[in-house]
Amino acid sequence: MSSYKIIDHEYDVVVLGAGGSGLRAAVGLSEAGLKTACVSKVFPTRSHTSAAQGGISAALGNMGEDDWRWHMYDTVKGADWLGDQDSIEYLCKEAPAAVLELEKYGVPFSRTEDGKIYQRPFGGMTKNYGNETVQRTCAAADRTGHAILHTLYGQALKHNTEFFIEYFALDLIMKDGACKGLIAWNLNDGTIHRFRSHITIIATGGYGKVYYSATSAHTCTGDGNAMVLRAGLPLQDMEFVQFHPTGIYGHGTLISEGVRGEGGYLVNSKGERFMERYAPKAKDLASRDVVSRSIAVEINEGRGIGKEQDHVHLHIDHLDPKVIEERLPGISEASKLFANVDVTKEPIPVVPTVHYNMGGIPTNYKAEVLTVNGSEKTVPGLMAIGEAACVSVHGANRLGSNSLIDLVVFGRAAAKRAAELIKPGMKHDEIDKSETDRCLERFDKLRNSQGSNPTSELRLSMQKTMQSKCAVFRSEKTLKEGVDEIRKPFESMESLSVKDKSLIFNTDLVETLEFDNLIRQAITTMDSAYHRKESRGAHAREDFPKRDDENYMQHTLSWCNGSKTKINYRPVHRSTLTNDVQYFPPQERVY
Repeated sequence: MSSYKIIDHEYDVVVLGAGGSGLRAAVGLSEAGLKTACVSKVFPTRSHTSAAQGGISAALGNMGEDDWRWHMYDTVKGADWLGDQDSIEYLCKEAPAAVLELEKYGVPFSRTEDGKIYQRPFGGMTKNYGNETVQRTCAAADRTGHAILHTLYGQALKHNTEFFIEYFALDLIMKDGACKGLIAWNLNDGTIHRFRSHITIIATGGYGKVYYSATSAHTCTGDGNAMVLRAGLPLQDMEFVQFHPTGIYGHGTLISEGVRGEGGYLVNSKGERFMERYAPKAKDLASRDVVSRSIAVEINEGRGIGKEQDHVHLHIDHLDPKVIEERLPGISEASKLFANVDVTKEPIPVVPTVHYNMGGIPTNYKAEVLTVNGSEKTVPGLMAIGEAACVSVHGANRLGSNSLIDLVVFGRAAAKRAAELIKPGMKHDEIDKSETDRCLERFDKLRNSQGSNPTSELRLSMQKTMQSKCAVFRSEKTLKEGVDEIRKPFESMESLSVKDKSLIFNTDLVETLEFDNLIRQAITTMDSAYHRKESRGAHAREDFPKRDDENYMQHTLSWCNGSKTKINYRPVHRSTLTNDVQYFPPQERVY
């Protein structure tokens, strides 16, 4: 390991990831006077938050009466009663203040005629506990994530957050069960950096690229999740993977739910608005898992469109072109670019596409990571936020526009909790050299692999297996085949081929490290899905079509050591934080 130049840093807090949650945490930490580093493998404004289109939910009531309690009910129901209700209460109660804070920071929200933040309808968002549709999703046209990301990056710079850009995080530094920082590789000059910190906040996003067709960027490889697995900690609820109903057919690019919020609708090959069959009240604005399954049923029963009858159409050609230009400009542009469709005259071909990971690193509502035995005890020095975390506000299925609010509310919560736990300039513990050696041994082994299996082939094998065996609909047969097949690419890493041995912008090695991260999450996802013998939210079993609250109203915990996994469970939090709202008991989830 002596060939690597190692550079040491000391910070009060290190944030890993510069998307919406990481930047919001960094702003809060720097505001609190804590010496803060933000480590990111891409330039911050290239983070995947920029792809979020439709909006950010908060019960502001700008477009009619609303209440955070109604938002909470919708989120509990959307989560199919797998969400922790204390965390959901915290999210929905804090949401209005968090959005108004973004407005103060400078997010250029679209406006109503009287100058208030414009809010649009979104799937599963209602008022009066499910009785009427509500306009709750605050929007900056259809580029809301982009607007939030750029604004927060500016705020982080203003408050003197120190950025380490294009650094690839390798592993956490652990000591006696506590996190003491992380080790990262600087892609620009090939040096290895050891960041010592009192608190490390993982904000690395989702792992959508474990699937073949996904709306995720190529950078969405769940690096923080894999670091947690290698540290001997579990991931939670990995079987719950959201398929967005409207990815552009043949390409996977996202078509925002905001399109249906503005009046867009789906049709099959017979020209039927088929969502009226599956969700008579909410129709095209039912929750994402319901709409995705409905599309899948239409296709499976022969009512799909096209030569292969493998997609459906999304119409917005009936809308006023001025509305499209003002509120959906990005959608119009993407449809032209990727489907050669003029949305003012033609429908958009769409199909369900992997979009979001409800599972991740288990935390409480203060963003503190929970320990290995499924208790409420926390891991000292370690936090997780955003899509990397499972707090769990989304449970078995996330409602559209609840992701961006998750980022800012829990990014803010992490900063607040860190400021309570540590004081600026506290002394750091000494780090055992063996921790650094263990991390660099894995790095060195992958870098110097001289086998015959290219990373790209192993990655494709993994993605095709996940796409076919762990899809919108699942069964004992497909999942059992998947459990066996998903281990083959992992075992093939023993004869991996990495041609480029350099340390400066070695994309071959970067992709190999990302694959090593992805395959561990693929294994835990497949195994968690196989063991959950019920249908709930995004996890739809053809052989167990009913929800089973008696046996499975609990979170799945999955550990991964090599290709071996261990599955356990922990209870869902049914209590609330305050007396402001009562626990919502389980009921049938219909729209």
